[in-house]
Amino acid sequence: MEGLLEKLRARVDLTGSDVAALCAMLLDEARTVEERAGLLRALTAKGETPAELACFVRTLLARARKIEIPASGAPLMDVCGTGGDRQGLFNISTAVMFVVAACGVRVAKHGNRGITSKSGGADVLEACGVRIELDPAQAAKVLDQAGCVFLFAPLYHPAFKAIAPVRKFLAEQGQATVFNKLGPLLNPANPPYQLAGVFDPAMVATYGAVFAELGRTRAWAVHGRAPRGVGREPEGVDRQPGAGLDEMSTLGVTEVHSVDGLSRASFTLDAAEFGIRKPAIEELLGGSAAENAVRLDSLLRGRAEGAIADMVAWNAAGALVVAGACADVGSGLDRAREAIRSGEAAARLDALRAATRAA
Repeated sequence: MEGLLEKLRARVDLTGSDVAALCAMLLDEARTVEERAGLLRALTAKGETPAELACFVRTLLARARKIEIPASGAPLMDVCGTGGDRQGLFNISTAVMFVVAACGVRVAKHGNRGITSKSGGADVLEACGVRIELDPAQAAKVLDQAGCVFLFAPLYHPAFKAIAPVRKFLAEQGQATVFNKLGPLLNPANPPYQLAGVFDPAMVATYGAVFAELGRTRAWAVHGRAPRGVGREPEGVDRQPGAGLDEMSTLGVTEVHSVDGLSRASFTLDAAEFGIRKPAIEELLGGSAAENAVRLDSLLRGRAEGAIADMVAWNAAGALVVAGACADVGSGLDRAREAIRSGEAAARLDALRAATRAA
């Protein structure tokens, strides 16, 4: 341990074997919480490189439960965010999963319960009647039947139970760690296509570099700008106005870092240029899991218009471009809206609910 600490304190980048050793120490419950917290503090103080983050992903996925996804003509992707933007928004990426699946793209969404929001993806899906605790064989079967599936992170990463007390210890001190960055990268299905939102604009290019290191076929790391100023703070959520979104934003410009094979590019997208009205952030806020489930069902059945419907279609458009299902965001937006109007998006929710109950 001392050797690794010395390296970190000297700001020396870690090798793959260093990262493997560090992970083993962090997951070793024979070590004290304080000892392991010291390692994470030192790593955060040094700052993680894209190569180090990719090594963490490979090391931790080697400890995860394996899921075999059968080959198919349809692309396989994930749509999720890091969380941590503390804006208290509706479950945008969960709704996007169904819209994208309705457009012929298979979605294996990796996620968890809400931590910095009242309703995480797992929470709202359970409230919709979807069974989330599926073993790898069940999950693969559900994906084949419904075109989408939710991979409940704690079930696929049992080793993370050992690190939970350390993360809690540091969180109580206001200390973020590498684990706050890794969530969207640890999908056990290893999807070749991915749209991932990050809460910190400084992470956009870093995430793009990690996607390249991990060999994603095509991926976007996105950060949506949010307006400055104080808005209504939803009960139970410590909202941070102006902090930005781990989604593509309709509130302001979205920063994108794109990886396409060996090519990488950075650019911005403005929803207003595609005719989307800029809403007040209050129009995008979510509620409890039960409240969000009702709104999600209504939205997917084409019964809800307005800011949240625009935000879902906007993010789905980006996902469809990433998956290669649409050539550009404009055509992606049209296709996403049609998937909702036609009832196909709602049909994906119904299919997922039925398939998980039968699994």
